[in-house]
Amino acid sequence: MTTNIPVQSTNVSDLSYISKPIGDLFGELPVNPDKYTRCLLSEDQVGFYKANGYLTQVRVLTDEQCNRILDEYQRFLLWNNNKENSSGKNDAHLLDFPEKSLLYEYHSNQSEDPNQVVTHMLGHWRVSPLFHDLLFMPTITVPTSQLLAALHPSQQTLLPVQFWHDQLFAKPAHQGGQVAWHQDYSYWTRTTPMQHLTVHIALDDQTEENGTVHYVPGSHRWYRNRDGKEGPLPITDIDFKDMDSIKKVLTEEEIQQFQPLPSLLKKGHASFHHPLTVHGSHPNRTSEPRRSAVLNYFAEGTRSDTDEPLLNGIPTIARGELLNSRFFPLVFDPKWI
Repeated sequence: MTTNIPVQSTNVSDLSYISKPIGDLFGELPVNPDKYTRCLLSEDQVGFYKANGYLTQVRVLTDEQCNRILDEYQRFLLWNNNKENSSGKNDAHLLDFPEKSLLYEYHSNQSEDPNQVVTHMLGHWRVSPLFHDLLFMPTITVPTSQLLAALHPSQQTLLPVQFWHDQLFAKPAHQGGQVAWHQDYSYWTRTTPMQHLTVHIALDDQTEENGTVHYVPGSHRWYRNRDGKEGPLPITDIDFKDMDSIKKVLTEEEIQQFQPLPSLLKKGHASFHHPLTVHGSHPNRTSEPRRSAVLNYFAEGTRSDTDEPLLNGIPTIARGELLNSRFFPLVFDPKWI
């Protein structure tokens, strides 16, 4: 979902130059292999993911870590201090810190409807030490490695993991908006092969009332043939407004199988989902905000499938070339265990 291009600046600190944890969130990467193996998922958890295309309620952060991240979150939310109306897209210029020029994308309200507010942004790992270190956490990267391997043709049990990009999704109290049903890879066909995974981290307890993420079990098998290979469903609503727009492109069989289930994530817990798994979330009509952090990863060996920049403001990687620049750091290698 990359649409706006903030003006880039060389006069700010860019954390993409640091391809390891800074130490602000959890310290340094472990040296003892046991500290990685204790993060491994069970066989039952991996089996559930393979069957359904997602896995929920994996504890990845302590409450204290969540609270620190939420404190940092405040500077990215225009509606938090009521200084500005949150009704726009492409409005990073309203933020009041110089590093905003490094963001890939910023929308104070992706829907542009003041009664359906969803703040959505990408690239904050480059400007925030806490969000920078989040993408390296073994509690996140080790399960990601397992689940990338679970449905990979190599049939390995673990795969090297690279970071793709981050996202924040925030819904304010009372008028928090929805995120329409979609498959993530519909937005990522500029990379190949499809060997990606998304981690959605709840920073607040999620309920059906405040707009928890829902998943459609088995929808990771829903694809369309594109240029002789399996591809995702087409994008049907980039602005989140029409919750059921995806049904226009589903087959009768897929519509019958369309039975979303709520994740009901607890604070500090994450869901992991396949790039074809259909998911979305309903509005927040409670008296408290619903905030989450999202990390997207891919298996090592992923290549560019475009001659345009993969993310706004970063150098182009030519079609067919590996994604090996500083913007896509290696976050886990099975050799470390």
